[in-house]
Parts: sequence; C-alpha cells; structure tokens
Amino acid sequence: MVSKRTDYLSWDEYFMAVALLSGLRSKDPSTQVGACVASAANKIIGVGYNGFPWGCSDDDLPWSREGEYLDTKYPYVCHAELNAVLNSTVRDLHDCRIYVALFPCNECGKVIIQSGIREIIYLSDKYKDTDSVRAAKLMFAKSGVRCRRFVPERASVLLSFL
Repeated sequence: MVSKRTDYLSWDEYFMAVALLSGLRSKDPSTQVGACVASAANKIIGVGYNGFPWGCSDDDLPWSREGEYLDTKYPYVCHAELNAVLNSTVRDLHDCRIYVALFPCNECGKVIIQSGIREIIYLSDKYKDTDSVRAAKLMFAKSGVRCRRFVPERASVLLSFL
C-alpha cells in the first residue's frame, strides 16, 4: 500500500505562501507586500498586494519613499491587507484570519478589526518601533484580535511552471 506524502505544506505555510506570491504582483520598487484571508474552514476568501487604487496609473504617481509627502507613494498606495479585505469573495469575514508579510499598520488594523478578522499571522515585524504599528497592536489587544508571528518550518517553497 502506498502511503500519503509527508512533506506537504501546513495550512499556515500554504496561506503565507499565497500571501507572499500575491506580493510579487506589486509594482512597488522597495516593498512588495501580499496578504491572504483564510476562513475557519481553510478556504481562501481574499488576496491582495500593495499598489495604487484602480484607475490610478502605476506610471503617473510617485513610488518614492522620501521627499515631500505628496511626492511619495504613501498618500496613494493601498496596502495589501486593505486590498485583501476589499477583494474578498464574501462580505462577512468574522472568525477569518489574515496572513501578511509585514505586521499591519494602524490604518489596516482598523480595517482588519472592522471586517471581523480575528487573527493575524505575520512574517516580519520590522516596523515594530513605529507609532503606526504600536497603535495597531494596541487596537488588536483591546479588540481581541490575536496576533502571532509565522515561524516557517522550511526555508523556501519552490514553484515551477514546467
């Protein structure tokens, strides 16, 4: 009798890989972030990546990180978490979880809380000392949204189109 494979992806690995793959769609030259919303039944409900709003050309708005505020990407970019929630295939995201490459900012935190998502699984918390992330963590703690760092059990996942 043939046994099943044992090296298959865990649910966390699978959904984080989908989030990271989604981030590869971003045209941002410095930060490519993706997000994946999963239901309690382990179904993908929505995906997103950081980019400009629909109808705003990737060539007409700035991608700079520094300079006058309106000359940077910050007032224009929609974060991956926002896009994943807006792109969701269902309206009710209660008890869902979101997988994201970077810990969410306070603005995405509000969207996550209001949507009903109950858990955030993040890969990196490199902006943990910023006011934006500190505010997000405070809101998550007060609203009961769980946060946990994704610790991969494997270094990489290889995809091949051939």
